[in-house]
Amino acid sequence: MNRIMEMAKDLGQALGRTDEYQALNRAASAVNDDRDLTALQTELQKLESDMVSDLQRGKEPEEASRERYEELARDLQARPEFQRLIAAQTNFDKLLQKVNETISQGIQEGSRGRIILPS
Repeated sequence: MNRIMEMAKDLGQALGRTDEYQALNRAASAVNDDRDLTALQTELQKLESDMVSDLQRGKEPEEASRERYEELARDLQARPEFQRLIAAQTNFDKLLQKVNETISQGIQEGSRGRIILPS
């Protein structure tokens, strides 16, 4: 089991060095460093939380709250920094999907073999 954990750590380190992860890290930093964007996200999250609370209490959120939420969401999605973050996240997710598919293939191939790795 220790060997598998070492291999997993090596894989994590390799993923951290990929162009996709580096782009994601830069995009996330850019979003976090933008005060206007951070304030917009905070307001959007607060409004969303309030609307969810209303729904959980069986109360329909006010029309003004829903309209403000939609306005803020559109504004956020129109920001180039946020678009870069979404694109970078999508690219990294695609990489992780390929890694997971490769791991699954390896598991299937390994389950047919007779070699047992020491733990």
